[in-house]
Amino acid sequence: MMSLLVISLPLLPVVVMMTIRFRSSLLALCYRVCAGILKLTHRKVCVSSTHAYVFSNCTHGQAQSVLLTFELYSTTHATLSIGPQKGELLDEIVKREAPLMVLELGMHCGYASVRILRLLPPSGKLLAVELDPLTADKGEEIILVAGFKNPQFQVLTCSSAEAISSLSSHLGDSRLDLVLMDHDPEQYLPDLLALHRGKLLSAFCVVLINRALTSGAKDLLEYVTARPLSYNIVRQLDGMMELHCHMGS
Repeated sequence: MMSLLVISLPLLPVVVMMTIRFRSSLLALCYRVCAGILKLTHRKVCVSSTHAYVFSNCTHGQAQSVLLTFELYSTTHATLSIGPQKGELLDEIVKREAPLMVLELGMHCGYASVRILRLLPPSGKLLAVELDPLTADKGEEIILVAGFKNPQFQVLTCSSAEAISSLSSHLGDSRLDLVLMDHDPEQYLPDLLALHRGKLLSAFCVVLINRALTSGAKDLLEYVTARPLSYNIVRQLDGMMELHCHMGS
């Protein structure tokens, strides 16, 4: 018994270190899983609460009332909408460009969708992409509550990559005049490149990028700034960047 103990003692530090590392790895894994669940749960609760408030308190059929109700809610609750300040920049661009085809990546609860739709030309159309089915359903209902009809917009419940790969079937001979990116910043560059490869952007398409200064969007910023003949950063407002694309270059 004593000899077994003597032989085992030199291995004790190794065993202790292995145990600590295993427990640390397990705790880290548990933390990431729990954080992901909490994030997803918070997102869905936030979307449901936002939808319920806007639906119950706005004047149905009036887009401006829907927007004001969104903004009133955001004064006391966290929301995923771009808000009125960035919304005014979006308004200005839609009025100036008068786009006939708009792609929105990340529709959240429909705030930006309503802002865009109320200013589109009569023949204009919005394609809104949202990965989360609950958010897509709630956002589409808010758009309908604001008074817009299905021929004016279409909600695609899928990833941005899936939407872009099938975009030709929705566009026909048309091309995108305006793109709003407000989904996963790490997808901004891959999606921009996919739009470019697919020849889905009009000759002077405007891309409006929310959260452009986050670490996830770093690759996109480096890419466009290195290619001034193809991309021109016009301005930036509170993390929202206006990018002009010159597809003929």
